[in-house]
Amino acid sequence: MSVDFGPGFHAATGHRVDRSAYDGYVGRWSRLFVPAVVAAAEIADGHRVLDVAAGPGEAAATALPRVGASGLVVGADISREMLRAATARFEGRRFRAVVTDGQVLPFPDGTFDALICQLGLMFFPDPARGLEEFHRVLRRGQRAALCVISTPERAPMWGALADAVSVYLPDQRDVLYLSFALSDALRLEQLMTRAGFRDVSVRRETRTDGFDSFEHYWSPIEEGPGSLPQAYLALPEPTRHAVRDQVRRRLAEFEMEGRVVMSVEMLIASGLA
Repeated sequence: MSVDFGPGFHAATGHRVDRSAYDGYVGRWSRLFVPAVVAAAEIADGHRVLDVAAGPGEAAATALPRVGASGLVVGADISREMLRAATARFEGRRFRAVVTDGQVLPFPDGTFDALICQLGLMFFPDPARGLEEFHRVLRRGQRAALCVISTPERAPMWGALADAVSVYLPDQRDVLYLSFALSDALRLEQLMTRAGFRDVSVRRETRTDGFDSFEHYWSPIEEGPGSLPQAYLALPEPTRHAVRDQVRRRLAEFEMEGRVVMSVEMLIASGLA
């Protein structure tokens, strides 16, 4: 059995982006770390900022007030549908969208004053090549910052789903676990250094959030806003019920008076071009 994942994995081929479902599945967790990423990139007034794997604009929303009226945020993503959602969100603001592969950026050397990549690099077929491109398009002495997810057990809201779905799609295990592909801090530091970055820093940070119920957690997954939900939806109905039950059992340890409260660990890395 195979799944026809869309470009960037978050939007199925030919389908629009459901921002509400994306927000419930990824956005609510991503936003908890965006301020730290934007701060690590040292974005300032007047900067030209490249937001790689911009998606529907979670990181750009925080970067735009920093660059002010004379700055610019360019959102780059391989998914046209994701960028349509971002463009609609930032209509009339200093935001430009560019559909492109993050491994082959269509910008001259030294174009940008800062670069951010929020929950995108781990999905690149070749993260090392992507980092080389990040370094190339940054001005000398300017900073890039990125955020990637830690291990499945330290991100149970996605790890439990990956474990359950991979039982039924073992041939797609590598794709299903891509979210956690850069969870090794030492490897991430080495990749950045080899790409030419200096003063590289990689730190682990944890945030906590909660859902009113398991159903509140699960409902966005039913809309398919990512590779794991898309893989889940491709399964036969009885199998989907089995996956849901397995995930619910796994997450029972996080239930507190009906609410599901979880912590997620992510790695925030930065370096100078």
